[in-house]
Parts: sequence; C-alpha cells; structure tokens
Amino acid sequence: MIVKDLEERGGMRRLGIIVNPIAGMGGKVGLKGTDGEEALRKALALGATPIAPSRARRYLRRLKGYELKVELYAAAGLMGEEEALEEGLKPVKVGEAKEKTGPEDTVEAAKAMAELGVELIAFVGGDGTARDVCRAINGRVPCIGIPSGVKVYSSAFGLSPENSAELTRLFFEGVAELKDCEVMDIDEEAFRRGELRVKLYGYLKCPYLPGYLQSAKGFEMEVDDSENKKAIARYVKEKLIEPGTIYILGPGTTVKAVAEELGVEKTPLGVDVYLDGKLIAKDVGEKDLLRILSKLNLPVKVVVSPLGRQGFILGRGNQQISPAVLRRAGREGLIVLATRAKLMETPALRVDTGDPELDKEFRGYLRVIIDYNEEALLKVV
Repeated sequence: MIVKDLEERGGMRRLGIIVNPIAGMGGKVGLKGTDGEEALRKALALGATPIAPSRARRYLRRLKGYELKVELYAAAGLMGEEEALEEGLKPVKVGEAKEKTGPEDTVEAAKAMAELGVELIAFVGGDGTARDVCRAINGRVPCIGIPSGVKVYSSAFGLSPENSAELTRLFFEGVAELKDCEVMDIDEEAFRRGELRVKLYGYLKCPYLPGYLQSAKGFEMEVDDSENKKAIARYVKEKLIEPGTIYILGPGTTVKAVAEELGVEKTPLGVDVYLDGKLIAKDVGEKDLLRILSKLNLPVKVVVSPLGRQGFILGRGNQQISPAVLRRAGREGLIVLATRAKLMETPALRVDTGDPELDKEFRGYLRVIIDYNEEALLKVV
C-alpha cells in the first residue's frame, strides 16, 4: 500500500494501537506474569480475567476528549479493534482477528503499522509486549507503552493509561520530544522461583516530557543497605506489629527483612499473610486474600516497599493486593518501607491499582519508614 503524504490525507495523522489481551492476567492470581502457554493456562485455571482491554479503553477514552486530527489504526479483534469500537471509534483494521493471540501477532501488527505509515504506535501490555514491539520496529516508528503487565520495569511506558494518552496528544501537537527508552525484561521462570534476573533488550523511541514516562526499574546492587533494612525491620517488629491483626506482606527485600525479623520465611517475590507469630498463607493471589479477610474479619495492614526509581507502591508486581483488598485495609492501614538508598532515587510515590477513583484516595503525603524510629513524608502523586 502506498502511503499518502500528510497534505493528501487532509492533515490527518496516523496512530496505531496494539493490545496484548493477556497482559497482566497473572498478577491478581499471584503468577507474576503470563509469558508462555503454561503460565496462561494456569492463570485461567485460577480464575484470572483480562485487564488489558480496560486499560486500552481508558487510554482511548481520554484520547477521544482531545481534538486531534488522528486516524486510528487498530490491530484486529481482541488486539485493539474491539476496544476502539467499544469506545465509539472507527479504526482502520490491521490484520485478521484471531481467538488466540501470541507474541508473533504483536510483532506482525507492529510491522504492518510501520509499513502503513503509522507515526506513533501505542501498545498495551508489559515488558514482554515492549520486547515484541522493539523486535518488530527496531527504532523505525516512535512508540508509547500503556502499562498493563504484572511486571513493568521498562521506561517506555506512561505512568497510567491517561498519562500515555496525554503524551500521545503532546506528540502529535509537536510538544513532546523523542527519547530512547529502555526495554527491560526478566526471566519469568526464574522470577516464579523467587530469583530476579533482569536484562536490557533494547530501546524504543518514545515521546518524552519530564514526569510523564516512568523510569526503568532500579536495582540497588552497588549499595549495601542490609543494615538499614534490618533497622527498619526491628522497628516494624517492635513498634507496629500488633496481636490480632492481619499483615499482608508485599514483595521486595525490605519487606523480606521484616519477615526475617519476625522469624518467618517469606516468599521473596510473592505476597504472604502474617498473623500472631506465623505465616498463615504464602504466595497468595487476590482470591486467597479476600477469602482470608472474610473468614477472619480482623484488622488489616498492608506492608509494601516502592520500586526503586519508579516509586510505585501499589499496582506493579503486587496486583494481588487489589482494590478490594486495599479497601479492607484503608489508607491508614498501609505501611510503606524504604531504605535511605532507595529513597535517594525515589523522589515521589505512585499508585496504579487499576481503579482510578481508589488511586485518588491514596494521593497526598504518606509516612515512609526509613530507619529505626525514623520516618520521611513522601507525596503520592
């Protein structure tokens, strides 16, 4: 197909959207990802439901509010076309719809959009989807990620679907510059075993303005902050642990230090439940948590630590702690821990629970425990 130039198209710009319909499905059921057929089968067996379509609709809904002269190209069927139609848009369909999709479908859709002269590709997924788009595009077309994965460590993503839509507008208005953004991913099989192996796979050119794109996940390998973690853990044990209270322990090494101080063996990258001196559940999903909370009907506290540099305390790697769980704990039931080293590279906190109204409730200043009997006030933005 010969692509018309901008004047021949009446000034219309071209935007593509690709949705990975299974991205993020493993989060609430505690699978830490859905890469691979076996992981997807297990997620479905555990009752996982798609979340990427709703993320895509949030992006498109915000985009509709802008008066942009943009022609939308959508990957066929579940990969973007259906979401666009549901939002009242009339996209140009790219490819043929399939009941079952995989990484190669993302690659083919991205290649086709590049050939059709699409000027910006918005993709909905996580780091695995970013890798597929990177492999297909190889720097030829600017891209913007809409976060939907369990793990979203790459810096090619907006902070939320609405944030990605705003960057899309700024790109087409010529305000946002282009920046090379890291595409990072982890070994999911190792991740499920509690091992974190990360690799830089490449770069995507993304629209950029400060405060819109997330940072690549920080890994504090050069800094030995083990003593700081132990001090935080001692403080939590001595001052914050109360009998008859359920403690939901999120992922991360700082929270793991708390578990060690309490004398229990925590799942390194999973979510566990502590009550009165012992773990009563390990590596749980959302349904497990809700069942425990309903059965015991006790006060609830949620213990989390922010992702380094990104600042997310909810909605990245701990989707098991869902909006329904968080409403049981409330804002006052959230305990946030961060070492001084992490705090130096994390100027603000963020939440992305999947429920925009609940996200608003968590905004404002939160106390963050940074050492024994020491706290800092950080703003949730």
